[in-house]
Amino acid sequence: MSDRVSQLAGHLNYPKGMLAGQVAIITGSGQGIGAEAARLFAKEGAKVVIADIDQKKSADVADDINKNGGKAIAVAGNVLDKDYINTLVKKAADFGDGKINIIVNNAGYTWDGVIHKMTDKQWDNIIALHCTAPFNLVRAAAPYFRVKDGAPRCIINISSTSGVHGNAGQINYSLAKAGVTGFTKTIAKEWGPAFGVRSNTIAFGHILTRLTAAKEEGAFVTGPDGEKIALGIPIKQQQAAGDAAHADIALRRPGTATEAASSILAVASPLFSYVTGQTIMVTGGRNM
Repeated sequence: MSDRVSQLAGHLNYPKGMLAGQVAIITGSGQGIGAEAARLFAKEGAKVVIADIDQKKSADVADDINKNGGKAIAVAGNVLDKDYINTLVKKAADFGDGKINIIVNNAGYTWDGVIHKMTDKQWDNIIALHCTAPFNLVRAAAPYFRVKDGAPRCIINISSTSGVHGNAGQINYSLAKAGVTGFTKTIAKEWGPAFGVRSNTIAFGHILTRLTAAKEEGAFVTGPDGEKIALGIPIKQQQAAGDAAHADIALRRPGTATEAASSILAVASPLFSYVTGQTIMVTGGRNM
């Protein structure tokens, strides 16, 4: 067996987990894809920092991980608050004995509107949430990534097919998610050569979360001025699509939150050690 093949075979043998000894911040990990990713990371040996605006949900995910043999802490707060970002980075570094290895910029939601009815508040909020907040987190964590110690470090930014192809009614979200691609590539180009930091984007297609559930189920987030922002897709719109709803998906079904989270784990793992600066489509074959 060649040295290279032996090395690859070694990647498949991690008795303590593929992420053993690493510290990961996952934003928006109180529920949905983020929570599933946190559980998967913990099972692979990572110490996980649960970052979510919902204090109870954050604590519940952390408690669940700890009860099942993993290691996690909950640091609840609003990613739009710079003071919270600084606190999050400090607590993560303390939890990791002075190191942070992984950031997953996952927190986000949609606030849709057609172009001529899009308000300044909708526009500013979505751009801040999906672009400015991840930038603030990465900048605050820079001292823990610009390190020449040979340890694995990566940043994963969550995008969407809306950012790759655009989507009617989502001009704010589409722009923000398209921006994530340039953000990701710049990190890869700046921090890859000297520090070995990998940076990738994952663009999700139709994943079963509160963003794609029936709007009538009542899921909402609280906006910048305390208003309730309804999430989901109206039942009438889903019914109108009928059998054609998944016709452009090669696998003919939406993905689950666990499947989406598994792709995040894969990109963070040593199996992707030579992959950086990429936008990885996790869509079940939609838009290919």
